[in-house]
Amino acid sequence: MTREEARALLSGWVQSENLRRHMRAVAVGMEAYARKWGEDPDLYYLTGLLHDLDYERFPEEHPDRAVAFLRGRLPEEAVEAIWAHARPERPKKTLLARTLVAVDELTGFLIAVALVQPGKSFREITKWKSIRKKWKDKAFARGVNREEVEEAARALDVDFQEHVLFVLEALKAREEEVWGG
Repeated sequence: MTREEARALLSGWVQSENLRRHMRAVAVGMEAYARKWGEDPDLYYLTGLLHDLDYERFPEEHPDRAVAFLRGRLPEEAVEAIWAHARPERPKKTLLARTLVAVDELTGFLIAVALVQPGKSFREITKWKSIRKKWKDKAFARGVNREEVEEAARALDVDFQEHVLFVLEALKAREEEVWGG
């Protein structure tokens, strides 16, 4: 599957611009990690972009519907990562799966931080101290499972602060893509 085909799927399956933004952000963060580690950037990007494909249409069956649809269209490693990201009981056997879990919730948090900036921009997030303060405020972006993000960073053997700042820099570099598609 090409990126263009994946974007077309995203447009066809997902109506919510907020969910599309989240999925694009995850794709960007995933691709940045793939490049850092010498992995396949397209595989990581596509996995991130399509990880919540069925979330809006079939929330009770997420990610089973997406997995069934994507099997044979994406490499099995990507399908397994998508399945594992939404199932805590499934082991995250691959670097791809562990990266998806580490980036997924974090991008939701970083989008929330950007949205409270005057210009609603990732580029305006400049200080770790202010990020950390929002992270500690459980009322801010309360839907983000902070423990899961911290545990996922450990599973990647990445310092939490480095993880947050690495993903933030990836989002800053591709801000227009994340916000506008």
